Amino acid sequence: MTRTFDKSRLPSRHVSVGPERAPHRSYYYAMGLDEEQIARPFVALASAGNNSAPCNTTLDAQADAAQAGVIQGGGMPRRFNTITVTDGIAMGHQGMKASLVSREVIADSVELSVRGHCYDALVGFAGCDKSLPGMMMAMLRLNIPSVFVYGGSILPGRYQERDVTVVDVFEIVGKYAAGACPLSEVHAIEKVACPGHGACGGQYTANTMACVAEAIGLSIPNSNMVPAPYTTREQIAVAAGAQVMECLADNIRPRDICTREAFINAARVVAATGGSTNAALHLPAMASEAGIEFDLFDVAEIFKTTPYIADLKPGGKYVAKDMYEAGGVYMLMKTMLAGGFLNGDCLTVTGKSLGENIDQVTWNPDQKVIYDIKTPLTPTGGVVGLRGSLAPDGAIVKVAGMHRLQFSGPARVFDCEEDTFAAVENREINEGEVIVIRYEGPKGGPGMREMLSTTAALYGLGMGESVALITDGRFSGGTRGFCIGHVGPEAADGGPIALVQNGDIIHIDAEAGTIDLDVPEDVMAARRAAWVPRVNDYGSGALWRYAKTVGPAYKGAVTHPGAAAETHVYADI
Repeated sequence: MTRTFDKSRLPSRHVSVGPERAPHRSYYYAMGLDEEQIARPFVALASAGNNSAPCNTTLDAQADAAQAGVIQGGGMPRRFNTITVTDGIAMGHQGMKASLVSREVIADSVELSVRGHCYDALVGFAGCDKSLPGMMMAMLRLNIPSVFVYGGSILPGRYQERDVTVVDVFEIVGKYAAGACPLSEVHAIEKVACPGHGACGGQYTANTMACVAEAIGLSIPNSNMVPAPYTTREQIAVAAGAQVMECLADNIRPRDICTREAFINAARVVAATGGSTNAALHLPAMASEAGIEFDLFDVAEIFKTTPYIADLKPGGKYVAKDMYEAGGVYMLMKTMLAGGFLNGDCLTVTGKSLGENIDQVTWNPDQKVIYDIKTPLTPTGGVVGLRGSLAPDGAIVKVAGMHRLQFSGPARVFDCEEDTFAAVENREINEGEVIVIRYEGPKGGPGMREMLSTTAALYGLGMGESVALITDGRFSGGTRGFCIGHVGPEAADGGPIALVQNGDIIHIDAEAGTIDLDVPEDVMAARRAAWVPRVNDYGSGALWRYAKTVGPAYKGAVTHPGAAAETHVYADI
């Protein structure tokens, strides 16, 4: 143990200091602690580990490894677990309604465990899409010294001498439905696509948010692209435990790190990597926890001016393992900072600025994954915000790897994803149509489902570039094609998407950032007068409660006012 701490100003004094806390201390003696250990700061190790999916299977071991770092730094580790809902398994059925809701449950459960036990610092371990922002939201909400650790990505599978991911499995379902491959090929690829532990390997939501964690300063530099099976993940966990003690000693808190400038840095890294559109949902939600105004339109403006420089799946060639071998997130940020696209003055968990951390990195001109900022894949970001008469509150589309940035066509309207998927499987969709899936928003779903099963099936049918799809729901980071999500106001709130009818002409321009419905205003007014709110199937339970409290997608689909309405911060109790 290298440090001693004065607990008189730390939250854990409420459960460990003074004669009146003798009953509380008796519980710690019961767990084998002695007086000296009880006198140390209590450090939460929050793990989203479970056996639900490979994204999460290594997290508990990593959290356990971090204990050594905490003890080395003078703290006393206390591990607990939270839930995850894994999108790859929840996808394409009613289970996906639980996915986004789980982000709030994760943040709430971590907050409640920390509050209830008066922990002084937090190291959070997450591996699947919603657990990453959920864990970071809790850190910002509590504002105790914190370090975020990503469990790492899966290694790519191999099929017919090429790298494959789970998205290839989703897409071959559509190919099979089109009669373009035998069932034996579906079975063959499903058995090799996910070869072991770790989160989905492309620049999908988990890896996008892992990049965000480094860019925003909450993770140890160049730690998050290390694949889950690599033994160095244990070393990273130990280092995170030690580093959170340094943050505690120096009173470096998440809101000191995650300033508005840091959120801008994070959004730029999302755009530069062609990251998941879900980042435009999670960044505003995280910002709300810090009391920072940062919505979809702020994110979209940043995307508009950021070059796309990382050739990553689904729009590009490479996976997270390749990015790690190319030098990781800090290699990407090296060229971005040199080009003036990052603020290097932002503080990080190292106690140094982002620029000081980047100075430790040497640019590698021989790697193939990350392009120099002067010679980008495309001059603007891989993700684009849209706004117009169909989406007054905005929408978002990933354009990385797309060849077509404008689309106009007649609407084909569905009121849920299941009906859409059935139409795709039955080959009832026509080229040139704009598929509209509505009543799948945060409130209307409820839960704002992802639509990867449908979009992947369209690609498998060979229609990925010949139709457009818009929804008030959202898309997986693995989605590719002309797919527009987060359309707001959502149908459940009577937004324009609720009034679209089959055959209406919709115009989308991802270069101009517009999405418009070509219907006269008097016709829209008549439809609006006749519109009746739709009742969903959830009259009780977590989904009912979520639908009653959730806000609009453009503000992050959050369920409480955030730091803007705080009267106190937990860290200062």
